[in-house]
Amino acid sequence: MSQHRVKAERDQQTSVAVAGEGPLGIIAGGGTLPATLAEAALAKGRAVHILGIRGEADQTIEHYPHTWLKWGEVGKLFTTLTDQGCRDLVIIGAVTRPDLAKVRFDFGAVRNLPFLLSLGIGGDDHVLSSVVRFLEGKGYRVHGAGDVAPELLAAEGPLGVTTPSAEDRLDIETGFRVVAALGRLDVGQAAVVVKGRVLAVEAAEGTDAMLARCVELRKGKGGRNRGQAGVLVKAPKPGQEERVDLPTIGSDTIKRAAEAGLAGIAVAAGRVLIADREAAIAAADSQGLYLVGQLVPRDQDA
Repeated sequence: MSQHRVKAERDQQTSVAVAGEGPLGIIAGGGTLPATLAEAALAKGRAVHILGIRGEADQTIEHYPHTWLKWGEVGKLFTTLTDQGCRDLVIIGAVTRPDLAKVRFDFGAVRNLPFLLSLGIGGDDHVLSSVVRFLEGKGYRVHGAGDVAPELLAAEGPLGVTTPSAEDRLDIETGFRVVAALGRLDVGQAAVVVKGRVLAVEAAEGTDAMLARCVELRKGKGGRNRGQAGVLVKAPKPGQEERVDLPTIGSDTIKRAAEAGLAGIAVAAGRVLIADREAAIAAADSQGLYLVGQLVPRDQDA
């Protein structure tokens, strides 16, 4: 798909997400992004109603019109969306994949039980794509967070004061190729490359756990880190449903990358969310890490 077509589709989605009728429904997982997205929508004149998943969403959602939901309360989800007049939805925030055997389903869930049971099979991208199709089949419009708040997405080029060296750029290119290869198997969205060597790849454990492993892997025999080098690369999987589960970085990511002795972080420009952008960039600057966005064309990564 050409970049011009992608931009045209994004502009159309943005127009609908910001100017649609009724409140924007935000299905919220963990982290700060659901509240940040709510603020961005309100600033653009769009009312919001947050549906927070208990045990996942942060208490800060209570500063906005909200409803708490437990896993399995599908009937309550749809009743709330109907009562609030929400037809446009965004799904955002980290979640832990639930054990469906332990979930208590309400009547609305029972009516959709075959679909819900199918979510226990397949990788994350398959599951999330199925959820999007399920919601669209019910008549809802599902938008990406970037359709509501493009400012949450990483821009192209250096985002802080530090820039990558020529050696760093070779690591960055290798990292994007690795992530693309991993993504085709629905494995992960991140990798760490140090001086041309693939040090770690992300799987089900997530980016933080991967970086924790890198701390140990990069220690020398004397138990000390071998010096600042290498890059953390994050990008969506090829063919991923990018309206949900976009890769995300924030200040914690910067801190963990520094602890792992990396020289910087590179992300797919326009396709990775930055939680609390100013704080993340300040953290990178204070640690002497580069933070860059690089274009990864969709017609080349699939």
